[in-house]
Amino acid sequence: MTSPPRSAAALRSAQARMQHDLVIVGAGPVGATLALAVADAGLRTVALDARNAGGTLRGDRSLALSHGARLVFERLGVWGSLAATPGAVTPITTIDVSQAGGFGAATLDCDDHGLPALGYVASYRALQSTLDAALAHRGVDVRFGVRATDVGGTPAYAAVTLAGGDAITARLAVVADGTGATVAGVTRERRDYGQVALVTHIETEPPQRGVAYERFTPRGPIALLPERDGFGVVWTMAPDAAARAAALPDADFLAELEQAFGRHAGRFVRAGERRAFPLGLEVARPTIRTRVVVIGNAAQALHPVAGQGFNLGLRDAYELARTMVDTPLAALGGDAMLAAYARGRRADRALGIAFTHGLVHLFGSELPFVAWPRGIALTMLDALPAAKRAFTRAMIFGMR
Repeated sequence: MTSPPRSAAALRSAQARMQHDLVIVGAGPVGATLALAVADAGLRTVALDARNAGGTLRGDRSLALSHGARLVFERLGVWGSLAATPGAVTPITTIDVSQAGGFGAATLDCDDHGLPALGYVASYRALQSTLDAALAHRGVDVRFGVRATDVGGTPAYAAVTLAGGDAITARLAVVADGTGATVAGVTRERRDYGQVALVTHIETEPPQRGVAYERFTPRGPIALLPERDGFGVVWTMAPDAAARAAALPDADFLAELEQAFGRHAGRFVRAGERRAFPLGLEVARPTIRTRVVVIGNAAQALHPVAGQGFNLGLRDAYELARTMVDTPLAALGGDAMLAAYARGRRADRALGIAFTHGLVHLFGSELPFVAWPRGIALTMLDALPAAKRAFTRAMIFGMR
């Protein structure tokens, strides 16, 4: 990284030579949300993305969006286009939580909160396509097929080094590429849960509409998320069990899944491709450096239980945009602005990480002695309206 200017005059000269006000590394959903949220702020913005235009790096997958995420996308003017895309969005009107072989259950319903839905299951590919179209419509400079190899900052500017050796300078660099591995001085602490998530899509008879299920079984928790005319499945289990289940013929896999889950969601009749990935918690420390900030999965990658990871990252982007818009251009990317952003995100981020981590231990454990406290927690949640409202609000809008 270039040495910082040693005088006020040199600093002003370096700032005057900056190519941009904002450079965003990663134009996926989180980075694109940030770019759209500041599109009317008059900033010289460029977004860099390693994928090819119109593509995704990891194919299609399902995203759990909270109602709060919908509100963000409505403010950015993209929700209507996404919701109008056939098969792109499936509402979650009810969440049914229970455990096999034990007492305790809870039901969350959107009508109890005056909402059209508690959340949504969205196609990653459809969301990315909608955001790409919005970026193009708003005239945001997005450069595809560009990979950043290093991100760092000086008191005068941030610099993003690209594969090939070129560099882009800006007042502020935001890393939203999902890993944050390119940022000097930011470490990623990982805790491996020793579990694997087996994901697939199933169809049921009769078809189900709007109900998401979280069922805790002796073989691991099973989440069924309503998706088109069936469910997206996330089955958490030991790595060896996941490898065996992934290799089963479809009929045998469906029989095992139905035996573990029960008939709460109908009869399982068809299964799609199965994929497995290890589960862990990754947290970036710190999330801000000189003229650099990491957001989304680059800041924290969570266990999928409760579907909080993407929504937390989306709030990172939206709150950073609000901080930027309220900051004079000369102070953009400075220590005071980044400290204000970090303070504003501290509670939501810390509580979101702790909430998810706690759920993994209480609701993700297969140990038999955990069933009793889990049953008591579910019973109390369902029986106490105030607790249910607070829990649902935290799931939808984050933790403050």
